[in-house]
Amino acid sequence: MNFFSKLYDKVLGWSRHRHAQWYLGGLSFAESSFFPIPPDVMLAPMSLARPERAWHFALLTTLSSVAGGVFGYLIGLFAFELIEPLLHRAGYWPTYERAVAWFGQWGFWAIFLAGFSPIPYKVFTISAGVVGMAFLPFVVASAVGRGARFYLVAGLMRWGGVRMEQTLRLYIDRIGWLLIMAVIIAYFVFNSVGNG
Repeated sequence: MNFFSKLYDKVLGWSRHRHAQWYLGGLSFAESSFFPIPPDVMLAPMSLARPERAWHFALLTTLSSVAGGVFGYLIGLFAFELIEPLLHRAGYWPTYERAVAWFGQWGFWAIFLAGFSPIPYKVFTISAGVVGMAFLPFVVASAVGRGARFYLVAGLMRWGGVRMEQTLRLYIDRIGWLLIMAVIIAYFVFNSVGNG
C-alpha cells in the first residue's frame, strides 16, 4: 500500500519544475472556488524542496487562494443559479446548506474556520456571496484563515528542511491513510453538528 509514497515522489518532482510557482498559484486560486484538490499538496513539497523560498510560496498561495475566494464569492452573488446543479451533483449541497446556516450564526468566523480547516472552503466562499456577506470582512477572514494555514504548512516544512523530507518520505503512507481517516471523521462530525 505505497500509494502515498509514489504520489509524494511525483508531487516532489513537480514542485521542482521551473513553472511550479504558476501551478501553485493556479491550484490555489481554483481550489477556493471550484477545484477539489487543496494547494497544500504542492505548497508543502515546494517549501521542502526550497526552504529559503517557503515564505514566498506561502504568500503566493495565500494571495491566490483569497483571489479565488473572491471569485467564489462573485459566483455566489451573481451566478448561483448556474452552479446550483453542480453543488447537487458533486454532493456539496448539504455542506452548502450548513454553510448558509453558519453564516447566520457566526459570519466572519465561519469563513475564518473554513479557510483554516479542511472544510471545503469553496462552498463557504460561494455561500458568502449568496447570503451577501459584507465584502471587506469576507476578504479579511479569508486572508487570516488561509494565511494562517499556509504559513503554518510552509513554516513546518522550512523548519524541518531535508530532515523533514526524509522523515516524511519514510512515513508518508501511514500519514496519508491517517489523514484520510481524519477527513472522514471530520466529515461525519461536521454532518452531525450541522444536523443537530
